[in-house]
Amino acid sequence: MGRTTADEARTSVPQFLRRLVDLRSLRWKIAAGVAAAACAMAVGIGVLVHRTTEERSLNIGRGTALRELEVAEVEFRDGRSVSRNPSDTPGYDIGDEVPDELRRRLASEPGPLTWYDTRRPLQGPFMWAATRVNGTDLAVRMDMGAEKRSLQALDRHIRYAAIATLAVVVPLTLLAAELVLRRLRRVAGTARRIRNGSLDARTASRGHDEISEISSAVDHMADALQERLRGEQRFTADVAHELRTPLAGLVTSASLLPESEATDLVQDRVRVLRALVDDLLEISRLDAGAEHADAQPVPLGDLVTESVRRTGLDTRITVVGDPTVETDPRRVDRIVTNLVLNAHRHGGPPVEVTVDATATATHAVTVVVRDHGPGFPADLLDHGPQRFRTGAAERGHGHGLGLTIALGQAQVIGARVTLSNAEPHGAVAALHLPHRFA
Repeated sequence: MGRTTADEARTSVPQFLRRLVDLRSLRWKIAAGVAAAACAMAVGIGVLVHRTTEERSLNIGRGTALRELEVAEVEFRDGRSVSRNPSDTPGYDIGDEVPDELRRRLASEPGPLTWYDTRRPLQGPFMWAATRVNGTDLAVRMDMGAEKRSLQALDRHIRYAAIATLAVVVPLTLLAAELVLRRLRRVAGTARRIRNGSLDARTASRGHDEISEISSAVDHMADALQERLRGEQRFTADVAHELRTPLAGLVTSASLLPESEATDLVQDRVRVLRALVDDLLEISRLDAGAEHADAQPVPLGDLVTESVRRTGLDTRITVVGDPTVETDPRRVDRIVTNLVLNAHRHGGPPVEVTVDATATATHAVTVVVRDHGPGFPADLLDHGPQRFRTGAAERGHGHGLGLTIALGQAQVIGARVTLSNAEPHGAVAALHLPHRFA
């Protein structure tokens, strides 16, 4: 139990890391949406604060400049000297010191006027206030450099605050999204277990939100699916048992018929019907979980060779190594026989069987059955074999129970059957015996 938990932990950590770095995941989409909303809010607030503060600074500068202009105008009317060094703050500039733009405006608007001068950014912006007194242009200049630096500092602090907010909001969003995604993954995991045959799997989710509605829908779907499958299994078992008695009488009657071509045809059809009923009975036992493995050491190469020989079909056999496994020989024989018959019935020659004893990390021996026909249909590869369905017309017709029985018997002995298509054409069915039986 400890090793199992440790293995699951080692497996879950890489999965978590892969999900964490997957930028296509819903987690990052939610985080990106929240980050975009936070950035938009920060930009909106920053622009509003910037403009409000800038407008307030300009209004204060205009008011101060106009007051200084009133003082300068009084001094000028009294005949006192009002000329100061332009580097002083505040300073009065008379005559040639007045900017051309302000002169043009004074020509049409006697004043008083204000003008925000940004022509010399290295020296700092200035706020001018000007008027015309007795034909003379009188102007005062206020240094706005301090206000500009204060506004720049405000913008910088707003950016820092936005970055700090994102540094807090994004991790919190990822954490909150993980709580939601964990519930969604639980629902998806339950759906996968149901798809893989665990019909008793349920989400058992509580709550009244949308995820709980999805979980409840999956649980109800699983209940309905389980009930339908149980009804199908009961029907299959009932039909097989009901057919068994009249079929026994039919077999006996067919054996008593005089030899003739018609008798051979009848007996052949009876054998086919008997095989079908036996398959139905076997499936009903597998569905009911009544099958149990009787494991014993078996030379797998000899067992597979004998199984192929009894089919009476032209099949190439290759055995790599001298594999001996501990398994149920009757069930392995049943699996191999079904795979070979399926390859001949629905595939194309030549049919090849390979027993490979090369050990891998999870399996010791592999039995591969390959044909050179059209291959398995995509629907069968995607969803697995389905009883009473062969999947594609080009692979022939039949009741489709052979692969279903093979997969069921493999599950009983703890093995695994995989289906794939070979290049350029052909179907490949592989029986993987578990490593612990080697």
